[in-house]
Amino acid sequence: MTVSRAHRHGPSPSLARESADGQTPAERIRPDETVGPPPSPMIPARRTHLLRTTVPAHPSRASGVRTMVAEYLMRLRLPRECVDNAVLATGELFSNAIRHGSPGAADAITVTIEYTQRDLRVTVSDRSSALPCPRTADRAEESGRGLAIVDALADEWGIAPPEPGTTGKRVWFTLELQGAR
Repeated sequence: MTVSRAHRHGPSPSLARESADGQTPAERIRPDETVGPPPSPMIPARRTHLLRTTVPAHPSRASGVRTMVAEYLMRLRLPRECVDNAVLATGELFSNAIRHGSPGAADAITVTIEYTQRDLRVTVSDRSSALPCPRTADRAEESGRGLAIVDALADEWGIAPPEPGTTGKRVWFTLELQGAR
């Protein structure tokens, strides 16, 4: 399932902050891991940066996930608008995975970031096979707008089956990087 974004909105406020211990989540993770085909003399190599982390499915982890995403993308020197939009959309998918996709207290959520020179793709995986369902929230409701926010920020988003040998689903979004076409 793929949903295309109708138009781009302005950037959201940045959520990147240094942690209390002085070490940032991105510093604890090796953000310069590179995967992709070996260089070929005829075809230029397309570098892909990949970050994957699994965290407990608990609301207290949401801030750390947003901070990790922001710091990682800033180290890749992505435009501020892209970083802010990715952080906000990731936060919404992570919150949805906690609320709707994690039936047990011991469950975990996996966040995967794939970056190429053309686009950024973020995938949030949980153990529930229940598919997300976009809806229109009433004005008085305090929740129910997560997928609408993702739709407004992302160029595309969708749902994929779980990785082989696992249960659940993967919800993803992509942001095309300006000038990459």
